[in-house]
Amino acid sequence: MPGNSTPKPRRPHLLSRPTVLAAGIALAVTVATGVFAEYQNRIVHHQGARVKVSEQLGLVRAKLEGNITSNIQLVRGLVSVIATQPAMDQVQFSKIAAGLVGEHSQLRNIAGAPGMVISLMYPVEGNEKAIGLDYRRNEMQREAALRAVASKQMVLAGPVNLLQGGQGFVGRFPVFVENQSGDRHLWGLVAAVVDTERLYAASGLSDLNLPLKIAIRGQDATGETGAVFFGDPGIFGDEPVTSQVSLPSGSWQIAAVPAGGWSTTPDNAWQIRSVILLAGLLVILPILIAGYLNTIRQTHIQEINRRQGQLQRLSQRHKLALETSKIGVLEVNLDTWEINWDTRIRELFGLTDDIKRITKETWANAVHPDDLAKATEEFEDAVSTGGDYNSNFRIRSLDGTTRWVRSIGAVHADGNGSRFLIGVVWDVSADVELNASLLAAKQSAEARNQELEEARAQMERNSLHDSLTGLPNRRFLDEMLNDGAAGNRVTALLHIDLDRFKQINDTLGHAAGDAMLVHAASVLSASTRADDFVARIGGDEFIIATTSEAGEAELESLANRIITKMREPVPYEGHECRFGVSIGVAMAEPGNKHCGKRLLIDADIALYRAKSNGRNRCEFFNSSLKAEIIRNKRVADDILNGLDRSEFVPFFQPQFDARTLDIIGVEALARWIHPSEGVLSPDAFLKTAGELNVVPLIDRAILEQTLWQSTRWKAAGISIPKMSVNVSAGRLYDDDLIESLNGLSFERGTLSFELLESIFLDDKNETIVANIAHLKSLGIDIEIDDFGTGFASIVSLVQVKPTRLKIDRQLISPLVSSPSQRNLVASIIDIGQSLGIKVVAEGVETMEHAGILRDIGCDTLQGYALARPMTSEQLMAFVREEPWRKVA
Repeated sequence: MPGNSTPKPRRPHLLSRPTVLAAGIALAVTVATGVFAEYQNRIVHHQGARVKVSEQLGLVRAKLEGNITSNIQLVRGLVSVIATQPAMDQVQFSKIAAGLVGEHSQLRNIAGAPGMVISLMYPVEGNEKAIGLDYRRNEMQREAALRAVASKQMVLAGPVNLLQGGQGFVGRFPVFVENQSGDRHLWGLVAAVVDTERLYAASGLSDLNLPLKIAIRGQDATGETGAVFFGDPGIFGDEPVTSQVSLPSGSWQIAAVPAGGWSTTPDNAWQIRSVILLAGLLVILPILIAGYLNTIRQTHIQEINRRQGQLQRLSQRHKLALETSKIGVLEVNLDTWEINWDTRIRELFGLTDDIKRITKETWANAVHPDDLAKATEEFEDAVSTGGDYNSNFRIRSLDGTTRWVRSIGAVHADGNGSRFLIGVVWDVSADVELNASLLAAKQSAEARNQELEEARAQMERNSLHDSLTGLPNRRFLDEMLNDGAAGNRVTALLHIDLDRFKQINDTLGHAAGDAMLVHAASVLSASTRADDFVARIGGDEFIIATTSEAGEAELESLANRIITKMREPVPYEGHECRFGVSIGVAMAEPGNKHCGKRLLIDADIALYRAKSNGRNRCEFFNSSLKAEIIRNKRVADDILNGLDRSEFVPFFQPQFDARTLDIIGVEALARWIHPSEGVLSPDAFLKTAGELNVVPLIDRAILEQTLWQSTRWKAAGISIPKMSVNVSAGRLYDDDLIESLNGLSFERGTLSFELLESIFLDDKNETIVANIAHLKSLGIDIEIDDFGTGFASIVSLVQVKPTRLKIDRQLISPLVSSPSQRNLVASIIDIGQSLGIKVVAEGVETMEHAGILRDIGCDTLQGYALARPMTSEQLMAFVREEPWRKVA
């Protein structure tokens, strides 16, 4: 019709809304998949790196822990020997330690410290500076040493700087020995030094080719809280792989990172990104093209795109898994023998791109000749049986590199009946090397353990017998006397000690002494019956144990025969050596089958009585001796408790000027305020205190209390110009006497130490001479007590130059009735005054004594006529009231 026009066909949109939406979704999925794949690839790469570092670190840790443990086990045997032979000398110590220190261990040296002072050392050469080290005074090593003693366990310290140079780890083993009463007490320490450089080298830490950077912390075995002593401390802040090195007394923490640091970017990062980008294009472009060509079939295209996307993702994941695991895939057509290897297998076998066709010969040429027959047989067995294929073998790449690979697979048939073997291959060289290293370490550890066991067995054999005489030793005896030990019952013990043995040793040498010990052992063995038991339990001490019934008369006869035989001279290199024996005998009570250890104690007590009664005799243990021992022990216990409770206090006896009778000083006298017996003078406790070696402690207590009381006197307005305190021989011989006085407050010239004449006069002991000189330099005067009862010479007085002499009361008492005694005392006073020494008279019992002493020139008077010893409170009242002037 006129006026009507034909409508133009509508141009279809280039992309429909669903198409654009699908393309956007595909792009988002591709990007998300790429990000996820990148993230997973980094995680797998980092985990793989940490696993590799962990495997390498585990080998180093195992070596380090094994070396430390083996070195410590070597020393434990020596500690056991010392516990049974506490009197071990340097020769014995070196003989045993020589088997422990050497090329087979990292031990640098072993030291023995009886009494916490190093006196035993092996080797001595190069370690002389460590000899004499006192652990109690060495600031650097005291804490670890005391911790070992307190815990009664071995403590590993270090690394520490050694006095003899270098560094080492020091294992300190506390050694406890059992005394005759069965109590354990500290012998000292055994310190073993493990050389740090040799330990690090043996454990692989010094290997220049080590692919790791390693740091270790936990100095002194304090674990992860301790200080870093090996490597860069910054390693612990670099996300390291860590492990614990277990030690006998704690642990170390060892950390490692790769030598080049952690790699954050995987090697195949750009390959994965390229694949993801390509996959994204392959997803998006078909969608766009399909939307442009046919919007009508949009629904079908979207479905196709969705399924294609799923297939791509599955393919990408499969490919990613194979690439990250470095596993190659192979396929062999068993009918045509056509072989297909993927890229990873080609890289593993070192094949170049120009080799297109893979044949059986290609595979056979790559397999190591030594493994070819085995690998071929395993492959043919799988093909012939149709079972699983599993084989490990070595291959040689074209570049000459040898690798261990593992190949697994299975035979299957497709729908056409063709048979295929499909499998995977991957590199297991690191696993094989690690297993080989672990096996070698295990074999080495087993060999060392075997050596240690043989050494322990040998030491056990040696520890039961005396190496000189061949007799059983103290340990053997203890096992025999053990209540639970099988065998005959011990009916009596004879404890035998050689008299004058030390003189032979000192004059003719130790070789002569050894000869006398061998002779004594032969005499004892010849004097006993076949069922008697003879042992050497100390330097010159022996034991005879009888297991048959024997009366006191029979045992006394045996002892007398031994004493007589031992008196006979023993020829030695042109000399006739003579010595005797003292014997203590203890008999078991009838019916008591378990008294072996008690008998040993009783026999030792009887021996002590025999020696104190003149030696060269025998004494039997009896009830009276037992009662005396119990009484002495009670007194000893009371003394020790008294020291803890501060029961020892000073009583003060004033000293007077002979002319004016003014008080010019006091003597502090020790008194024991016993809780049940009252005030006791030194006669009641001094002997037992000396046996306990606590007289220096009593002296120290009296000195401190005297100085404290002097401050009270001054505060009360009472003037005591001088205070005299007694000093025992034990303190005068103490090298630490002067150091022990540090911290005491007194004015120069107000304190005097009274020394017995018999202690030091005419004595050339260097310690005594040095201590006296130091005392004088501190402003402490020296007085000689009980002068006239010893054997001092005028030369000694000139050399020592004491401030005062105290004439003993035995010389003062007869003055009134004996002119000759008066002349003698006057002579002593003249001698003292001529040398510038003041003279004090003790034991002034009457005023007549006082008058005579004043007339003959005596300077100071002390005695009951003027004042008795009194407490500090009584002294203050005495000084205020001045009752002595009324008596005068």
